Amino acid sequence: MPIDSNIIYMSTKQVAEYLDLNEKKVYSMANHRILPATKVTGKWLFPKVLIDRWLMDSCHSGMLSDRMHITGSDDPLLSMLVAQLMARSEHQKIISYSATGSTLGLELLSRGYADVCSIHWEDLQGDHNSIFSLLKSFPNHQQWIMVSGYERHQGLMVRKDMSSLFNHQMNITKQPLRWVSRQKGAGSQQHFQNWLSLNDASVDELLYTATANSERELAGYIARNDADIGFGCQAVAMESGLHFIPKLTESFDFVMSQSIFFRRQLQELLKLLKQPQTLQLANVLSGYKLKDSGQILWRGQ
Repeated sequence: MPIDSNIIYMSTKQVAEYLDLNEKKVYSMANHRILPATKVTGKWLFPKVLIDRWLMDSCHSGMLSDRMHITGSDDPLLSMLVAQLMARSEHQKIISYSATGSTLGLELLSRGYADVCSIHWEDLQGDHNSIFSLLKSFPNHQQWIMVSGYERHQGLMVRKDMSSLFNHQMNITKQPLRWVSRQKGAGSQQHFQNWLSLNDASVDELLYTATANSERELAGYIARNDADIGFGCQAVAMESGLHFIPKLTESFDFVMSQSIFFRRQLQELLKLLKQPQTLQLANVLSGYKLKDSGQILWRGQ
């Protein structure tokens, strides 16, 4: 029986008929956040307009879509590249980027609220094993791939007037400093805790004045003298006029469904990462190393 074109929400049975699937498969796809749906009084409801959009996005590996939303980890270079792509679009498409932190970004990706998640989440050895474990914790990870972006420096940010207080012999964690932390699930907070562990310290020993939801927010607390020190990337420290103390080099990568990899906007972004002007921009921002951008690092299957 055909579906009424004026219908707003469809039942599981209606979606099964509409997509020519059995109801058990529809339930599974809804539970794994593959299909756009909402649960009301224990029953799944499917907005027809979003089901139609999901079908369109699935066609031709999503190449016909005119939008792409990136979420996840905060990064100045990515923000500027997205702005460049939008400026070139001449109002024919939209590419948006909102910094949410790594794990919340993956949650939004899993629920279908984002197309791409930027992520930096490594263990003490600096390999990708902890990232792969994190990705596998999401129910629909089998559809995902992780693509390489670039490397960047992470470390401590302090105001320039305090830079003379720091030296290689000084135990920073034992000093009476006002720290800014990142929210739970942020990649920078993961790196910070790893660094503390290497220095036989813990987050409970430090004096915290605020929790920032992005690296730029963290830098703002320090620049305004509302805090003394925090952990983040070099580019953010430099753009905020802060002194930077490098502690590690990390990989900044992108997670998405396999179909999104072929979307025009993503391919344009990956192509832009390989252009000479992007290398010049990365050098100006400081703390970046561009190499192997676009290489597939992991497949969910």
